[in-house]
Amino acid sequence: MVTKEQVEASLTSKLNPIHLEVIDISGGCGASFEIEVVSEQFEGKRLLERHRMVNAALEEEMKEIHALSIKKAQTPQQWKPSQDSATPSKDA
Repeated sequence: MVTKEQVEASLTSKLNPIHLEVIDISGGCGASFEIEVVSEQFEGKRLLERHRMVNAALEEEMKEIHALSIKKAQTPQQWKPSQDSATPSKDA
């Protein structure tokens, strides 16, 4: 069984993310995960290449994971605007 902590540890060690969110959507059996990852290593990479990097980082875990949903695979610059829009403006 793959744990949320194992997924987080593998992604952290291989992609050094500035933001990482891993959610076990399998009900605790470790078969299905949703992730958001923001890493400088994604700079200059297309979305498909970023997803391949995530899958490569989880190569061992993927032998037991049945479903992996990558909700976000962004660079810090792409992620920052979405964080700014989540914060109410002082002018509003």
